This record gives sequence, structure tokens and C-alpha cells, in this order.
Amino acid sequence: MPKESFLKNRWKSVGFALSGAFLLIRTEASIKVQVFIAVVMTAAGFFFEISSTEWILQILTIACIMGAEGLNTAIEKVCNYIQPEFDKKIGIIKDVSAGAVMLVSIAATIIGFIIYLPKIFLMF
Repeated sequence: MPKESFLKNRWKSVGFALSGAFLLIRTEASIKVQVFIAVVMTAAGFFFEISSTEWILQILTIACIMGAEGLNTAIEKVCNYIQPEFDKKIGIIKDVSAGAVMLVSIAATIIGFIIYLPKIFLMF
């Protein structure tokens, strides 16, 4: 069987990644909340006419949250596959994974306050 080209393999990889992203968004409640917040924050960015630097920070922050949420979901799915019954050690792994998402979310909230609070106060 002939080996597929590098570009064809990359194209397939992108397809698998997009499929996974859409599956994540369609099936996971937590990521749906994150997508909603991302849309609201994007609209706020246009409304408040944030700077290029603020856009970069906001986009990176949104990407970090979405990525962390995706990894958390993947870890939970693997844990559930390996051990479908309650297991204290698996519970710790899941809690640490969820805690990582929480830490990124706290940082994102702080970044949002730094970007938007001064603009909100200037309105009044």
C-alpha cells in the first residue's frame, strides 16, 4: 500500500480535529457555557472597541479556556472508560483536571476585569 502524502495526512488530521471540536461543543454542557461566554466577550470587544493587544489577550484567554475544557473532558472520558465504577484515585484525577480548568477560568476572569472594568467606569 503506497504511503499517503504529507499534505494529505495533515488534511486528514485537521478533519479529525475539527470533528472532535464539533463533537465537544455538541455534547458537553460545560463547553456550551464557555462558547456562550466567548460570544458575549467577543461582542463586548466590538462594543468597547478594545485595542489589538486586548484582542490578542482575549483570544488567547478564550483559547486557553476552551483547550483546558477539552482536555478536561478527554481526561474524564478516559477515566470513565478505564474505570466505569467509582474509584477514589480516578476521582482525584478528575478533580485535578477540573481544578486546572477552574484556575484558567479565574485567570480569564481577572483578564476580563483588567480589560473591561476601566471601559465600563468611563461610561459613567
